[in-house]
Amino acid sequence: MSRAAVLAGVGAWLPETVVTNDELARHLDTTDAWIRTRTGIRRRRVIGPGESTGSLAVEAGRRALKSAGTDEAGVVVVATSTPDRPCPATAPEVASRLGLTGVSAFDIAAVCTGFVYALGTAAALITSDTTDSVLVIGADAFSTILDPEDRTTRAVFGDGAGAVLLRSGEPGEPGALGGLHLGSDGTRSELIEVPAGGSRQRASGVPAAEAGPYFAMRGKAVFSEAVRKMADAVEATAHSLGWAPGDIDRFVLHQANARILAAVADRMGMPAERFVSNIEDVGNTVAASIPLALADGVADGALRAGQHTVLAGFGGGLTWGAVGLVWPDVTPV
Repeated sequence: MSRAAVLAGVGAWLPETVVTNDELARHLDTTDAWIRTRTGIRRRRVIGPGESTGSLAVEAGRRALKSAGTDEAGVVVVATSTPDRPCPATAPEVASRLGLTGVSAFDIAAVCTGFVYALGTAAALITSDTTDSVLVIGADAFSTILDPEDRTTRAVFGDGAGAVLLRSGEPGEPGALGGLHLGSDGTRSELIEVPAGGSRQRASGVPAAEAGPYFAMRGKAVFSEAVRKMADAVEATAHSLGWAPGDIDRFVLHQANARILAAVADRMGMPAERFVSNIEDVGNTVAASIPLALADGVADGALRAGQHTVLAGFGGGLTWGAVGLVWPDVTPV
């Protein structure tokens, strides 16, 4: 393979509105201590009037382009499960607002694994010589699909967007993506879902309110699946790259909750300090989770040039995936 997809820039954006655990406790049967003990989350951001998944994606994408020192991208991919509208896709409008009208632009829906799936798709476009650069954005506004009376989901999820710019480069250079591992298991799709709103519910004749209009998750089963699948995906990627698990300097995993991250570290026998985490301040931001953690890791020095790094996610579908790289010298924005 003569070409590789190389990470060249990273950016992030969060809504202005902050919702603390204490604020949730004023309206729901919960406490700050209950939330922190079970999730590790202290606060999260949510969108307000005039904001949407697309607006978050635009700002994150703009910062990733600036980080890479360019204002151009040949393709725009938006990973999201909360698009601005069911139709059309959000990515073309995001591209246009970034001044990239005319480029290929499309959405990918793989819930919390969406960003890793998008990276794999973008890398394939670059290595096949279809394009020289791809702006990959993970963006979600899950606050818009949560049951306002459900203390569990409202405590966990937040809104946000993160992005990276991938450029064509050499397979051996810092930032080159490798060891991609993706998987799915549709037999367990009911573990993470929004039952209503799609063709299945609409064709059934059952009203959306009865079918289930809000996001639903079977927490205990999801916990065990997430730990096992992310650990296995990381090990598969490391094996493909010729790395032993102990060679990995930084793990940037989907920020589902702090207990899942700790359980993955324990399962792999890795020290917790190698796991980049920002979940305390942003919550579970779904497809935005990994790129937001990347941006924070660059900003606070947790991610440094030369570190062997693996990104991994797990989400609805069920879906999972991982990819590795030697972390490049990236300019924070």
